[in-house]
Amino acid sequence: MRIPRIFIDIELSENATIALPDTSFQHLCKVLRLKSGHPIRVFNGLGGQFHATLCDVEKRTASIAIGAFEALNNESAVKVTIGQTLSRGERMDYAIQKSVEAGVFAIQPLLSERCEVKLEDKRMQKRLSHWQQVATSAAEQCGRGIVPIVHPPLELTEWVGDCNDMLKFTLHHHSAKPIKQFDLPTHKHIALLIGPEGGLTENEVQHSEKQGFNPITLGPRVLRTETAPVVALSVIQTLWGDIH
Repeated sequence: MRIPRIFIDIELSENATIALPDTSFQHLCKVLRLKSGHPIRVFNGLGGQFHATLCDVEKRTASIAIGAFEALNNESAVKVTIGQTLSRGERMDYAIQKSVEAGVFAIQPLLSERCEVKLEDKRMQKRLSHWQQVATSAAEQCGRGIVPIVHPPLELTEWVGDCNDMLKFTLHHHSAKPIKQFDLPTHKHIALLIGPEGGLTENEVQHSEKQGFNPITLGPRVLRTETAPVVALSVIQTLWGDIH
């Protein structure tokens, strides 16, 4: 029997019965057509998950009876924050989704000189909400108990100046430095700067270097902006994290 796993943004506790939020009701009861008594798993992004049972399914409402808490041990000890320059269409969604699956700690959308995405405040808030939902759905699917935060967009120069107490990298295909030549600090926190489709300007690379970012390459091929975080996280998790 397939046991669905859903995110619910409310406080959860053992032996409680709660009303199912509308979006979860639509997915479980209308799309999946689950009936009362079906087991599910629920989490709220604060770590771990709960075993639960769907109950009191009506035409427009349902409840869940929460059972035992289950701790999860699938968060990487390496905390990687990705500074991902905004990209068009579904590329940003892909970068966020796959980064969450690969164990990213947080995602910081960035605006750079060659960034082609221009959004007004209202549209930016809508996109930010959408990106956070992409991260939530990815955490839901891959079994994580914590949902990485997608922060509000910042100017690239502002973000690189605020990254402290981290091992800092800039993905730059003109660099000859491989990532494996670096040693991970004891606090195991990494900042990773990724440019847009057109790449970072030399001024941006030089500015990030002055702020302690090390230009690195991941190999002889040029990666697309949405592919770069997936490859970089895979390499980092293999070198220092939980991919073996």
